[in-house]
Amino acid sequence: MTEAAPEGAASAAPAEPALAPGRRSRITPEREAELYAAVLGLLREVGYDALTMDAVAARTRSSKATLYRQWGGKAELVAKAVRHTKPGRVGDVDTGSLRGDLHALTRASDDCEMEQNSALMRGLAMAVHSNPDLLRAFRDHLIEPEMAEFRRVLQRAVDRGEVRADNPAIDYVMHMMIGGFAARTIIDEQPPTQAFLLSYIDAVVLPALGVPTT
Repeated sequence: MTEAAPEGAASAAPAEPALAPGRRSRITPEREAELYAAVLGLLREVGYDALTMDAVAARTRSSKATLYRQWGGKAELVAKAVRHTKPGRVGDVDTGSLRGDLHALTRASDDCEMEQNSALMRGLAMAVHSNPDLLRAFRDHLIEPEMAEFRRVLQRAVDRGEVRADNPAIDYVMHMMIGGFAARTIIDEQPPTQAFLLSYIDAVVLPALGVPTT
């Protein structure tokens, strides 16, 4: 028995095996990475609003039925594609000091990747404000998981005695990190770089937390 593709799918797309409700077909990590790369490529070319599942299906040689079954819709697919570009789990970085952890996280992306991600996130930031489904997907797959990971990093710093548990800046570390990343382009008209973010961490983030930088 075959399952019809969602309305509007190309008639040439191959039929997919029907699955029980709530189940998803399995794809290999390599295929998943390929799909996410294609999605991000399309996002950079046309932006979120003009991105269609038809275009993703054509670019990745997939059927729309597969895409909808695996990701549910465009918002979830885009959020997970962006999440996939993150270099590992924040909470897994443990150098033995908060400064070392924040520097290691910054060095996980080179300057070229930062410039590409900065441009991508500027476009998505505008789309988030007019697309509640994209905002929800970003909160579920990016914002809340990353905030939880940062809390793990900060809790380790508290446990080591580097940061006081009642320091009010603890709740704003993510805000500071994202703010520095975004403000580099807005204020200085330059892309964020490792050198800039490392100096920003030492000059702004760590002093706010009461952590020495020497």
